[in-house]
Amino acid sequence: MGAIGTVTIAGVGLIGGSFALALRRAGYRGRILGVSSPATVERALAVGAIDRGMSLDEAVPQSDLVYLAQPVPRIVDQLERVRSLVPDHALVTDAGSTKRAIVERARGLFDGRAAFLGGHPLAGKEGRGPDLADAALFEGAIYVLAPTGPQLPGSPVARDFRGWLDRIGCRPRVMDAAEHDRIVAWTSHLPQLVSTALASAICARLADDGDLEVSGDGLRDMTRLAASPHEVWAGILATNREAIDEALGGLIGELESVRAAVRSGAAREPFGRGNALKERLRPK
Repeated sequence: MGAIGTVTIAGVGLIGGSFALALRRAGYRGRILGVSSPATVERALAVGAIDRGMSLDEAVPQSDLVYLAQPVPRIVDQLERVRSLVPDHALVTDAGSTKRAIVERARGLFDGRAAFLGGHPLAGKEGRGPDLADAALFEGAIYVLAPTGPQLPGSPVARDFRGWLDRIGCRPRVMDAAEHDRIVAWTSHLPQLVSTALASAICARLADDGDLEVSGDGLRDMTRLAASPHEVWAGILATNREAIDEALGGLIGELESVRAAVRSGAAREPFGRGNALKERLRPK
């Protein structure tokens, strides 16, 4: 079984539930405890993601690994309580979509006994909840690890956790928390906001559903992310506001350049840059 005999997952929705199912599929034989609302725990039990639901106060003292998969503000608010409950040998990690606020909070709480390691699996779906949990969700996905110090924790539990990430098919990458947030503002948060803004603009100007029949796959592709609920994104936007504002400013400037290029009949250059990025995104 290794160093991790009991895992507590706080937030057994899409990400937390998928992590649990991925562990099971990879051969994990220990206990998996779930901390969530009664309704979410019931669904997580039904899909086989967890063995038992408990309160945070009950589950964390029994745990070798504590996996926080809640909205970012909830993780930040809960860290002090988790630190007061967790055994000294354990590892606390998270799956929050922004890292700076979480890692900075953890740096002030974890003192070298129980360890903390920030994390972010770059995987997901437009929906939420344990019914969408998927054991294959993390396969091939970059899994960012953001330590509180210059090195990754070296405890047996931390090494075992990294081993499980390998076994469930992730591609771990160690990054500074602030650098992570700067990059995902462009690669994750901006695409979401572009899709949302595009859908919002069209919704405000084409009120008749018949108008939308005059569309193709391009519109469906571009608005796929617009199905994401605000509840999932509110904490992300609040904890990465400056980097997102910079990315939006860059996009607005690029849109003005494209607008000018269309007016002058010289749109070849932005199309060329777009084609170049698409080539860089092709699977290697």
